[in-house]
Amino acid sequence: MNKRITAAAALLAAGMLALAGCSGDGGSGSGSSDPIVVGSVNTISGPATFPEASQAAKAVFDKFNADGGLNGRKIDYKALDDKGDPATATANAREIVGSDNAVAMIGSASLIECDLNKKYYEQEGILSIPGIGVDTGCFDSKNISPANVGPYNDMTLTLLYGSEQLKLDNICVLLEIAGSTRPTYQAAIDKWTQITGKKPLYVDDTVPYGASDYTPYIVKAKQAGCKALAINPVEPDAIGQVKAANAQGWNDVTWLYLTSVYSENFAKAIDDAGAGIYVPAEFYPFTDENAVNKDWRDLMTKNKIPLTSFSQGGYLAATYFIEALKSVKGDITRESVSEAIKSMPAVDNKMIGDPYKFGTIPTAGWPIELKTGTHAWEKVADDWYRIPKK
Repeated sequence: MNKRITAAAALLAAGMLALAGCSGDGGSGSGSSDPIVVGSVNTISGPATFPEASQAAKAVFDKFNADGGLNGRKIDYKALDDKGDPATATANAREIVGSDNAVAMIGSASLIECDLNKKYYEQEGILSIPGIGVDTGCFDSKNISPANVGPYNDMTLTLLYGSEQLKLDNICVLLEIAGSTRPTYQAAIDKWTQITGKKPLYVDDTVPYGASDYTPYIVKAKQAGCKALAINPVEPDAIGQVKAANAQGWNDVTWLYLTSVYSENFAKAIDDAGAGIYVPAEFYPFTDENAVNKDWRDLMTKNKIPLTSFSQGGYLAATYFIEALKSVKGDITRESVSEAIKSMPAVDNKMIGDPYKFGTIPTAGWPIELKTGTHAWEKVADDWYRIPKK
């Protein structure tokens, strides 16, 4: 009698586990009301931060949930701060992927996390669509495919625009290096050289993030005869660099920056832009108010998220994911979501210069300029500017 009761209890317990969706399916479970866990690892605090990307992704997911989710299932979005610290970045990924069983990583923006976590993502069979890819791992892993052009193609684009469109010579390159990015920046410079046959007057890769004074680097460049400076800083550093040149009376230098400085705050902080500050915007220029950016702008404004290229990237990464999610037939698991992302047709959106397809890297930027005394960015082209194909 006791044996029969024990056996019946065991069968009942097994049935309850099955009904609860405890099948270990490598994702958010197959229960019809289970939340769909999605995550991101971001540098939100530290010397160089990118908070808007994950904020924008969350706003997209919150709206999706408010509209009913996926047949009633809501997205549970977990965005963690790696603080620019390698140990924290790896721990964050393992918490979201290993403990929380996320089905995908969406909207991340970190200085370091792709390179640190790419092998883990491959091991766990999870895909990542960063809102803003920064480090080299974001662009050389089969499991990671950012929404943005990235700093390396952006560097090639800004050099090309300076030498070929603005006809500048004596271009010097100043690099702020994080982690293992030095060789990839050199490859971006080499690509420009291969296309144009031109070389920088010199390259200085000792420029620090978050320096209190950039005067020594600016003085060196001025004394060397640089006519233009191609630099890869975050916004606060760029403000310090321009103001250091202003203090030296260097008002005929042309600045060739990356999308990282393209913000309204930067424009408001600059009184003297020298001979002009040029940026190849990775997405359609957000300071141009027209229908292209309307949905993104309305959602960001409603949620009080800064209007920046970073929030454009997070918004786009989340919208790509939702389109892939809607195409899944059957259970929502890590495997089915990964397959849906990989097989998703190229997304042609007017906010981007090249259609988005997982596994490809865009090569287009939209040239914009900040002129002295204007405090406003202006488009200086009628279309996207692209790195020539080989």
